[in-house]
Amino acid sequence: MEDAIKRAADLLERSRKIVAFTGAGVSTESGIPDFRSPGGIWEKHELVYYQDFIESGEARRKYWLRSRATYPVFRDASPNQTHLALVELEKMGKLNCIVTQNIDRLHHKAGNLPEKVIEIHGNNAFAVCLNCQRMYPREEIQKLLEENYKIEVPHCRECKGFLKDATISFGQSMPEEEMNEAMRRSQACDLMLTLGSSLVVYPAAYLPRYAHEAGAKLIIINMTVTPLDHLADVVIHGKTGEVLRLIVKEVKKRISG
Repeated sequence: MEDAIKRAADLLERSRKIVAFTGAGVSTESGIPDFRSPGGIWEKHELVYYQDFIESGEARRKYWLRSRATYPVFRDASPNQTHLALVELEKMGKLNCIVTQNIDRLHHKAGNLPEKVIEIHGNNAFAVCLNCQRMYPREEIQKLLEENYKIEVPHCRECKGFLKDATISFGQSMPEEEMNEAMRRSQACDLMLTLGSSLVVYPAAYLPRYAHEAGAKLIIINMTVTPLDHLADVVIHGKTGEVLRLIVKEVKKRISG
């Protein structure tokens, strides 16, 4: 582990355009359960696919029962060591951007500039009208649902269209603009830091491969083995927060000393 941290610090020290790719493992260290983990809050409410949401009133009701129950988990979570270490990289002028699969907005809460964060799965800070695209603060919708349980499915005040969290549901198309920008940044970086991602959810998992094929160095930090470990210059199996904190600490020591 110590040798791997030093090799990772070497790569960070030499890099000028780092892209961080963050997955669910980063969020779990802030107490947000992984959707794929057995047990817990996600299994108490049925998963609703996007097309079902569009076509079925009952599916919309189930969707919002689930969202109302799970939203406070995201809202009340705090940034962890991974988020704070990425803020440090930004302050050093090394971080080009963060491409995140996470919807919790913890990179924003930690202090990364909003323009540095590309959310390829959307975020749950807002709800969006599927008809007119008007955005509503998600906390406003939460208060509405909690104060009036007769409202099971919220509607847009302007056009009466269905509201949905501004996240990408299963079966919903990925956001074209964000994906194109994430691809462009990945292919232009000199180092990609892959943090807390199993790299099995596509098309997002293509991004580290694109970076590698374009000549960037690749560091993978994850609790378990990933399908791209064999391509990486450094692989560390461990908690992203603990590992990245040590790497960034080593880089700061070298720069200042």
